[in-house]
Amino acid sequence: MEVINTVGRRKTAIARLYLKEGSGNIIVNKKDYKDYFSTEVMHYKVLQPLEIVKALDKYDITANMIGGGLNGQAEALSLAISRALCIINPEDRPALKAKGLMRRDPRMVERKKPGQPKARKRFQFSKR
Repeated sequence: MEVINTVGRRKTAIARLYLKEGSGNIIVNKKDYKDYFSTEVMHYKVLQPLEIVKALDKYDITANMIGGGLNGQAEALSLAISRALCIINPEDRPALKAKGLMRRDPRMVERKKPGQPKARKRFQFSKR
């Protein structure tokens, strides 16, 4: 099996993923994913696609993360893993899609508008 290269995005976080057959090692920015992502919730988000297709110990994953915060990066990595698993075995796609892992979350930060302190907040109105 050759190395499979996919990308996942969430907000401003981008995950570039390289997946190959192996023993289940997940390396993120040259660190183990448990050291890179601090909380158990983020560990669950990263492993969720692998648990659904029962492939926790089948593949070695190397990921390069840029941008965003840790939570957005974890979700971007989850999308990249899901896409890679679908390339390997297209029959896994319905199971991943049912859990919502094949959809890129389109929500982004709303831009700040001129004449306002933030995106929606207004300066205090003075009647007189």
